[in-house]
Amino acid sequence: MWTLSNVLTLARIGLAPVIALLPFIQGSWPKVVAFVIFVVAAVSDVADGYLARSRNQVTDLGKLLDPIADKLLLFATLVPIYWITRHPTLLADYQIPWWGSLPLWVAVLLVGRETLMTIFRFQARRRGVIIPAGRAGKLKAVFQNIFIGATIAWFAWKDLIVEMRWTGRLRDYWDQFHGAVVALTLAAAIVLTVSSLAVYLYRYRALLRTAGR
Repeated sequence: MWTLSNVLTLARIGLAPVIALLPFIQGSWPKVVAFVIFVVAAVSDVADGYLARSRNQVTDLGKLLDPIADKLLLFATLVPIYWITRHPTLLADYQIPWWGSLPLWVAVLLVGRETLMTIFRFQARRRGVIIPAGRAGKLKAVFQNIFIGATIAWFAWKDLIVEMRWTGRLRDYWDQFHGAVVALTLAAAIVLTVSSLAVYLYRYRALLRTAGR
């Protein structure tokens, strides 16, 4: 039960509230730490699955904890992103270029998709069908994680500009580049969230028909 992969998953669950709280602390360093912790948690999400399969240590506990850890980490990062982009301070404006604040419907879409897929996989498993992660879902996760990590780093960057009083073309170039990465990866995550869900539902549409009987 207490395999290395399960320990990593539990660690990811424990890190979720830390990542959720750090961005609310004033100053750049808490946000930098939150970014680093998020990267570690995202990497551990890949590592624990690989370790479980490569060591033949896939357990029922791991199957239960892994989706819980994923949902907690997503919720723990979207809450501060949603709040901070809507409440700029007197020192820094954290809004996302082209988007402004993170729209509520986007946050609901990202969380709702994960919740729906968890329920769908559970119902499928009860019918003896295992729904593996598809390419569209994996690609969605990549862009979603890039968006979250880039946004936390965006908050830190905005604080650093104020703290260090950075000016000049280099700062302006990076500001535009970093902002574009955040905005574009958010758009990609939204498109892939909807499309990957549609792919799963269409591919396993027979389960939906049997569930309605």
